[in-house]
Amino acid sequence: MRPISLRLLSMTALLSLLAAAQAQTAQLRILGTTDLHMAALGYDYYQDKVTGEYGLENVATLMREARAEVPGVLLVDNGDTLQGNPLGDYVARIKPLVPGEVHPMLATMGGLGYSAMALGNHEFNYGLDFLDQVRSTSPFPLLNANVRSLDGQARFQPYVIRPMWLRDSEGKVRVVRVGITAFTPPQILQWDKAHLEGKVEVMDMVEAARQVVPQMQAEGADLIVALAHTGIGGAGAGGEAAAAALTQVPGIDAVISGHSHAEFPSQAYADIPGVNLERGTINGIPVVMPGSWGSHLGVVDLNLTYDAAAQDWRVSSAQGSLRRVWDKAGKVALVQPDPQVAASISPAHQGALTYVRSKVADLSAPVSSYWALVQDDPSVQLVNNAQIAYVKAALADTEYADLPVLGAAAPFKAGGRMGVSYYTDIPAGELAIRSVADLYVYPNTVQAVVVSGNELREWLERSAGQFNQITPGKSGPQALVDTSFPTFNFDVIDGVTYRIDVSQPSRYGPDGKVANPDAHRIVDLAYQGQPVRPDQRFVVATNNYRAGGGGGFPGLTGENVILRSPDETRQALISYFEAQGTVNPTADGNWSLVPVPGARLQVFTSPAGAPTAPAQAKRVGDAEGGFAEYVLTLE
Repeated sequence: MRPISLRLLSMTALLSLLAAAQAQTAQLRILGTTDLHMAALGYDYYQDKVTGEYGLENVATLMREARAEVPGVLLVDNGDTLQGNPLGDYVARIKPLVPGEVHPMLATMGGLGYSAMALGNHEFNYGLDFLDQVRSTSPFPLLNANVRSLDGQARFQPYVIRPMWLRDSEGKVRVVRVGITAFTPPQILQWDKAHLEGKVEVMDMVEAARQVVPQMQAEGADLIVALAHTGIGGAGAGGEAAAAALTQVPGIDAVISGHSHAEFPSQAYADIPGVNLERGTINGIPVVMPGSWGSHLGVVDLNLTYDAAAQDWRVSSAQGSLRRVWDKAGKVALVQPDPQVAASISPAHQGALTYVRSKVADLSAPVSSYWALVQDDPSVQLVNNAQIAYVKAALADTEYADLPVLGAAAPFKAGGRMGVSYYTDIPAGELAIRSVADLYVYPNTVQAVVVSGNELREWLERSAGQFNQITPGKSGPQALVDTSFPTFNFDVIDGVTYRIDVSQPSRYGPDGKVANPDAHRIVDLAYQGQPVRPDQRFVVATNNYRAGGGGGFPGLTGENVILRSPDETRQALISYFEAQGTVNPTADGNWSLVPVPGARLQVFTSPAGAPTAPAQAKRVGDAEGGFAEYVLTLE
């Protein structure tokens, strides 16, 4: 073999360096929204008023500004778009789409230039027929890669490849083929069991990504964007917080996450392995989670370099960031609404307003949820009263007619990361449809389960994870509410009485598994004044989400459901209110917190909750986001 000369090696190295120096580069910007929940406008249908805190019309202004900054921009949405407020219900239920009609939200988004949308879990709330009708006329593809037909074939379009024409560093126009795919939580099989059982199967998101990404690459995708309708966190097989895991799937270049109604990058995720908050990346891959309801715009900037050897584009550096429409601290809007959105959605919006303003009954006293995490609350009481009445009537002539019927409901609107305005607040007087939607924001259906006394106790133990452990006698205030625990999992069960001992650790961990076997927060659990026996049987009126296993509650897997009603909980509320004529919203005080000697419990709520504050609560100041800080003393 002839030796290779040093001169030849030097020339080869020099040519390589020159080629690298002259490599073509380009920039691509990806704009993303998520969890819009039909908030086309900055409009609160529950309070019937304009707000600048959210809305696609406000995000659209940020889009216009972001597009003006760079030439190559791709706009996508991450799902949970078609459900979430009375406008969504109006389009799906009250004035359904006629054949060939474009859903007004998608028509509006099409006008803004969206290239694709993921199917979030709430896209399945109205059933597959509605979803298929919406997809058939959508101006852009609605994507999902992990929901399959029973024969194993993709039930929906799994991806799309969009050619983007970008001007490179030499001034030449180059095509970059961007693949877009999407994933939704496998738990939809539980959450929408009535719509999906026996019709589809759902793969784990990461497993599906490992299958679909090579297919997209084989079809010529230079870059791949994952619309991941999933939270950020540790996730095993089948998990619903798989965004971080998706960043480790080879071939994925950017992730738009969501589902959790949170923001990334933000300090809330600083401890997640692989996170770089300054760059907005996880495991080196740019990730954004742009809040909910149009509160933020996600911006991913990709700097691209052309790989001549591989003849494709590679990401050389990336940045993920968020832009917001509202200043929580100053309580001011940061943008002016884009009039194009209001003009597009106006007919549907006006129809929804007429619908939500129609009268149902009269309300004898105000109803609010400002203290629903501290004491028994009328907003939850009304839901449970209606559920119990519905289930009793439905089971009157069945084998379950003689069993006690209890009700389980949670305070959906209780502030937290949704902001200081996210509370139920209904004045006395006329009770309208908008008030019913304010009490119950989801299109869940009524279901009922049979549980034992022991299972009932464990249900409440899981629910009591809403609270932090409080140390008796500890100096200084202690935060009562665990803000990482979703308030929609804080089930209050009416029909029994009980107390919650927060000096005990939570029996269940965040994953719904027993974390502290010796801990028991639920004390004095009784039915009609007598202690609940472990083998005693109860019917519990709840919703399809909880009955099917939503929230990871022990004993709730869908196997003990005895009633699957086609009626939504909101319709049960309307029927209950109409039958009463005048509604008394008084809570019966069936649950309370056990006094913790010497402890001062820190609670945050809206300043508007002052008139209904418990006697033991004292306001001590203001807090970030416009919340009021209270200290509660229970002796």
